[in-house]
Amino acid sequence: MARLTPDAVRAHAPDGLAALLADAVDDGASVGFLAPLEAAEAASWWLRAAGEAEEGARDVWAALDGEGRPVGAVTLVRPGAANGRHRGEIARLLVHRSARGRGLGRRLLAAAEAHAAATGLTLLVLDTRTGSPAERLYRGAGWTAAGTIPEYAADPAGVLRATTLYYKRLDQDLPGGSGPRP
Repeated sequence: MARLTPDAVRAHAPDGLAALLADAVDDGASVGFLAPLEAAEAASWWLRAAGEAEEGARDVWAALDGEGRPVGAVTLVRPGAANGRHRGEIARLLVHRSARGRGLGRRLLAAAEAHAAATGLTLLVLDTRTGSPAERLYRGAGWTAAGTIPEYAADPAGVLRATTLYYKRLDQDLPGGSGPRP
């Protein structure tokens, strides 16, 4: 697990990260794209993410295989509004189909959460397609469902699906934190 510099994101964008994103879309993940996802469109998204990382608005982590190719990634987005500087959003948690079942998603999520807490964020949010396998991961990692929105986003086939919003307080177990919620 490595936090990627903007240059590393750019270096991996045209091949490894683009292929990872395309694999997720091909598998039906609702991550903002319709199928089929062209390699150029996927690479372009990662190049924009590299720019956001350079500006301090997004952090990117990747899990690399033995040949240095990304098999998993996650991003942490920081809002620019002054009243939201305490929170971040987990976006695009991706694990290649060939690398699933090894705990990569949980480790990527934990890396982003730890970095968020270490940099002063106290609240994280995310959204995921209702009923997706990702929900089990988030609930197992201590995330709380805040609600479901029907027909929120189209899946890669263009069918409107419900989305569940999740949050996680990062200050619950820290000294001076508010403690676990009843």
